Amino acid sequence: MSQAEHSSEDRARFERDVIPQLGQLYPAALRMTRNPTDAEDLVQETSVKAYAAFQQFTPGTNLRAWLNRILTTTFINVYRKRRREPQQALGGDLQEWQMSADRLTPPVPSAEAEALDRTTDSDLLRALRDLPGEFRTAVYLADIEGYPYREIAEMMGTPVGTVMSRLHRGRKKIREQLVAGGLGVPRAESSGA
Repeated sequence: MSQAEHSSEDRARFERDVIPQLGQLYPAALRMTRNPTDAEDLVQETSVKAYAAFQQFTPGTNLRAWLNRILTTTFINVYRKRRREPQQALGGDLQEWQMSADRLTPPVPSAEAEALDRTTDSDLLRALRDLPGEFRTAVYLADIEGYPYREIAEMMGTPVGTVMSRLHRGRKKIREQLVAGGLGVPRAESSGA
């Protein structure tokens, strides 16, 4: 089979299999970006990357999960790029505990809020990025995107129990990395004397 025949065959298969799936990516992209225009751009970029990598897709496997992985990876890469760009201050970044209904009582932040204040986005992103791929994807889809376990299992092509295990182990690794870096609050059971 010549290269040209292979390309036209791939193009026809892409148009038949992938193009109908792109509409289903938009709701996920909208949840990620929280902006219709950015969501459209993200789906468009995902389709371009999917087309470029379509020869790597194994027919008979979960196409929707493959496309969602590309969508998620593209979003993460765009997010990382934007985090490196200079930010404009948008005003007071007040935490919920700082906006107490009783203005006379000074708010007391929880231990979790204090730990989060010490943890920068880059610390958390670094900890997430350092996870093995299967843990990183599960944690990102569950904790950042808010997908239910069942949908994550479909996207990743794994049983729900595997997703739950990867989430538990991934969160534990992130917590350990943040505590080791002096950023998190150790759990009560690990601070026994």
